[in-house]
Amino acid sequence: MTPFTSGFVGRRSLATLVCGALATGGLAAVGVTALGPGTASASSHREAPLISGQPQFDNTDVYAFVSPDHPDTTTLVANWIPFEEPAGGPNFFTFAEDAQYDLHIDNNGDAQGEFVFRYTFKTHVKNDKTFLYNTGPVESLDDPDLNITQTYDIDLLQLKDQYVVKKTKYADDVPVAPSNVGQASMPDYAKLREQAVHELPGGAKTFAGQADDPFFLDLRVFDLLYGGNLSEVGNDTLKEYNVNSVALQVPTDMIQESADQPIVGIWSTTQRKSASGKYRQVSRLGMPLVNEVVNPIKDKDKFNASSPWNDGDFLENVTNPELPKLIEAIYKIPAPKEPRNDLVDVFLKGVEGLNQPPHVRASEMLRLNTSIKPAAKEKRLGVLDGDNAGFPNGRRLGDDVLDIALQVVEGELVGAKNDLGDAVDKNDQKFEKAFPYVALPTSGSRGPLAKGTTGTNDVRNQLGDALQPAGTTGGVAGMDDTTLIAVSAASGAAGFLLIGTGLLWWRGRRRSY
Repeated sequence: MTPFTSGFVGRRSLATLVCGALATGGLAAVGVTALGPGTASASSHREAPLISGQPQFDNTDVYAFVSPDHPDTTTLVANWIPFEEPAGGPNFFTFAEDAQYDLHIDNNGDAQGEFVFRYTFKTHVKNDKTFLYNTGPVESLDDPDLNITQTYDIDLLQLKDQYVVKKTKYADDVPVAPSNVGQASMPDYAKLREQAVHELPGGAKTFAGQADDPFFLDLRVFDLLYGGNLSEVGNDTLKEYNVNSVALQVPTDMIQESADQPIVGIWSTTQRKSASGKYRQVSRLGMPLVNEVVNPIKDKDKFNASSPWNDGDFLENVTNPELPKLIEAIYKIPAPKEPRNDLVDVFLKGVEGLNQPPHVRASEMLRLNTSIKPAAKEKRLGVLDGDNAGFPNGRRLGDDVLDIALQVVEGELVGAKNDLGDAVDKNDQKFEKAFPYVALPTSGSRGPLAKGTTGTNDVRNQLGDALQPAGTTGGVAGMDDTTLIAVSAASGAAGFLLIGTGLLWWRGRRRSY
């Protein structure tokens, strides 16, 4: 494959092509908010009424890029479960068992998937008579102290005209990296991450598990577009929140139509199993922020249940967008004249000469020209700054989609040069240099261990090996599950007694002053 050359188009002309798409296609920075933890919206976090109450099925972001360390492969990353509080136990974050998590590939521009990589998960519990996620320090994915585990299968579906013509078991019973409970529970989480990277046939790789949320931005736009004050920026609202991530690296020639047609479309969906046993699509995501600020409330749930083939149903939301009118009302920047037919050609088809496939059918998805090699040094503004390997040609983890949008919305590409941004230029955690590239999840324990502990076996030793996985022996002689519960209850009662005594003493001391 020949690397893409940008001689045919300079920054100004290419930027003009993508201007409308970025301004209206949900990328608009002036379309996100910094509410309290757990209530903000980012990319596709909690973007529609129904999915906002179903976090296990809520697809938050999709990324697609040529692998920087293996440029003959393409990496897809899709994330679910927004705003995972790292210390959010005792029921930590698992993939749903009644869901199909799908990565779709359209390799000929017809708005139909030719390939679907389908992830399905199973949960395993060793001891259901304890409330603990892990019953001691976890040193490996098969550690008996990891009480709740998950495994997954991958089915590769090949489709023709939206019907499955071949189904192949691509991976079977692969372990999932657990939630990062904390340093006492998982003293070497990086080791667990490494063990969760699984090699597949033909040089492919897969990973599923918890990760730091890679999307970075100041989310304070649904507060009436920053309250009309763009100087109030700089807070990475997603800092220290985690997500559940699925990553897949495949040989590029496996998903291309051909070397002569290297452009692929990528999106993800979630199907949830109904009471009748049938699966129904409840979430869909390709380009970031589409269902946030392009589609009105009446269309959001419909979009999540739809496929790119039917995106003509939402055409009016693109040709007559609401967002520029809101910006004009608050910031007095004139909205472009409607109908915005230019957006159809760019936002729904890809940029001509960059990532628009021939004979393309207008539809919403990430589009990646897989023949463009990774940049030696990535520029966070992607194509806007002359880096054609970046957004909107696919989406890399470090692409600053919010700043790109702010500058476009404020006229950067139509003569009003500016360097506007949200003052959040990179993720709070460093991305990995090798697959799966996403950063390690924030630990549930953010401070140091207690004085005198080492984070290895101290916790188990202090408990006298009272906590035993089901079916094991050892520790305190003769201790069964009933004894375990009794010891736990006694310990809890003693703890309450100590706390209560301390409070009574403190209150007595307080009264004496």
